[in-house]
Amino acid sequence: MKKYRILSLLLAGLMALALTCPALALDDPEPLAKAVIIVDGDHREVLYDFHAHERMYPASITKIMTSLVVLDAVDKGELTLDTQVTASAQAVDLPWNSSTAGIKAGETLSVLDLLYCDLLPSGNEACNILSEAVAGTSAEFVARMNAKARELGMADTKFSNPHGLHDPEHYTSAYDIYLMAEAAMQNETFRTIVRSPSYTLPATNLQEARTIYSSNGFLTGFYAGSGYIYGKAIGIKTGYTGEAGRCLASAAVDELGRTFYCVVLGTEDAKNEDGSSHKRSFSESKRLLEWAFDNFHYVTLLDQDTENVMREVSVTLSDEADYVQALPKGEIQATVPSDFDIKQAELKVTLPDSIEAPVTAGDKLGTITLWYNGVEYGTLDMVATDSVERSEFLYVVQQIEYYWGQWWVKALAAAGAAAVVTLVVFVTVVLPKRKARRRYSRAGGGRRPSSNYRGRR
Repeated sequence: MKKYRILSLLLAGLMALALTCPALALDDPEPLAKAVIIVDGDHREVLYDFHAHERMYPASITKIMTSLVVLDAVDKGELTLDTQVTASAQAVDLPWNSSTAGIKAGETLSVLDLLYCDLLPSGNEACNILSEAVAGTSAEFVARMNAKARELGMADTKFSNPHGLHDPEHYTSAYDIYLMAEAAMQNETFRTIVRSPSYTLPATNLQEARTIYSSNGFLTGFYAGSGYIYGKAIGIKTGYTGEAGRCLASAAVDELGRTFYCVVLGTEDAKNEDGSSHKRSFSESKRLLEWAFDNFHYVTLLDQDTENVMREVSVTLSDEADYVQALPKGEIQATVPSDFDIKQAELKVTLPDSIEAPVTAGDKLGTITLWYNGVEYGTLDMVATDSVERSEFLYVVQQIEYYWGQWWVKALAAAGAAAVVTLVVFVTVVLPKRKARRRYSRAGGGRRPSSNYRGRR
């Protein structure tokens, strides 16, 4: 394994040299709108944003949330798509300039039919009818809309009605619209509806069967006029009021199967040379989506095969290897611009100076983080590529050194040494002297004095 050290140092030097090269910058598409966001829908990565968190009026894009709340109620069993609902007089009483699906008071339609009326021709009365069917009143339904918004993390949003007619207290942002659009597109019924150019409503108790058309010019020219059809489009919803301007939340899938979302808010119509109106919400959305498809791709940025990611960590307590190699576990993938140069990425590796054997292949030794232009793209574990056995002899020596380094061991050793010295002195000095005195005493080493007693015998 030692032979790889020089190679690793060489690669590190080349990497450092590459980091001195300047990065290219992707051209700004400069959207003709007040707010824009483009998102990789497959990986939920924001690719471009322009005032994406600024407060904006959503107009009829509101109906995405209305439909989402209705479909949540269906999922909970509160009603079904086949549930028959009769329109109240209050629900169909709309301002003169409202978008409508032509539903009459007392007319009975299914929940599914009402969702088509809500999302295709953008019928405001359909939203009112659905809100009453789900929650009893529009006010209670709006409470559900705001609760759903909080659930989805829509921090810039407040709803005050189910249809999007202008209200100063009814607002959102481009980013929040993406959040609710992405959530709604997870529902198969919603996806089917918003990609439908038209739908035939069956005959009802008050009207014959009739066809309704989508307001989305990407799907049909019935409302928007010709020239906006976009073959990659799979929805989603238009919106317009004088205060909001022309708005569009759209999604498209390219020939590679990639799904991108685009939200364009606050565009203004322009005049064509022939005097006709040009709806920039569609032309700008298409241009921005194509810009994203052309300039972004999904790639693996870091894995164990990436150049210059192998590292070595010194190993102690082993007599078979001086170090172990470490490589990333897993992979970091991202949608990046076409001018993304992986050679200019910065790898921040965190590893210990050394580790003790035993080491098992796959053990986590540290981490590696990839940064690019100040953006963190992810962190992976650095794991051992090989196993290293422990030397029991070196381990025993280490344990002895460790214990001899403890203060209490030193104290015990000192006490033991003192006891040995004391014992030696006692045995070699004190004890012999005592024995000598005893021998001298037994041998009569002194004369006893004679008796002077002269008493009676």
